[in-house]
Amino acid sequence: MSTRAVLEVIALGVEDAVAAQAGGADRLELVTDMAADGLTPPVETFAGIRAAVDIDLRVMLRLADGFAAGDAEDVARLVRTARAMRAAGADEFVLGFLDADGGVDLAAVERLVAELDGCRWTFHRAIDRAADRDALRKQLDGLPGLDAYLTAGSPTGVDDGLPTLLAEAARHGEPGYEPQIMVGGGLRLEHVPGLKAAGVGAFHIGGAARPGGWGEPVSVAAVGEWRGALDGE
Repeated sequence: MSTRAVLEVIALGVEDAVAAQAGGADRLELVTDMAADGLTPPVETFAGIRAAVDIDLRVMLRLADGFAAGDAEDVARLVRTARAMRAAGADEFVLGFLDADGGVDLAAVERLVAELDGCRWTFHRAIDRAADRDALRKQLDGLPGLDAYLTAGSPTGVDDGLPTLLAEAARHGEPGYEPQIMVGGGLRLEHVPGLKAAGVGAFHIGGAARPGGWGEPVSVAAVGEWRGALDGE
């Protein structure tokens, strides 16, 4: 029996979250400020969404545009943010930081992961900007809670990243390749059959759930179309 593919939808607020769940989303990624590619939302936004839906929620831990964690005070702010989200009931997260050379900022990631105390989390598209994807995966191998990589396979999106995504899917189960590949970033419906055939089991959409653009809320019908495609309907 095949396992149902995971559909994760970006939610900016309660209206998005309710629509995404109604359309068949399995999980939400909670962010604010898509002009900066998604930052940590206020705790109040998380609490409102958590009260409105019963699907899984992953909260972004990112306080500034770009993929640098910042200086010691910035990392301390991230830790305090994670602590506040945990206190409000958040139990799944999204994070990822690189150093100036494009390597993983392991010190910052480990500090945050320690604060998460075993919660499940996704390493996001910082991997698509990494100098060495394989090295990054192996450095993060074994960190508590890491169960997914959100990736397009390329900084420019899935069209360019498909060969990388297919190659990494073929390595699933090797050290560093146990976490689920969740494809997102320029993902289109026509990409789905080939990715599913390669064993990819998780898909992430943002703009694709909003036919009217980022100024409009998530469309139940748009999410439903993706649900149908993932389920082979």
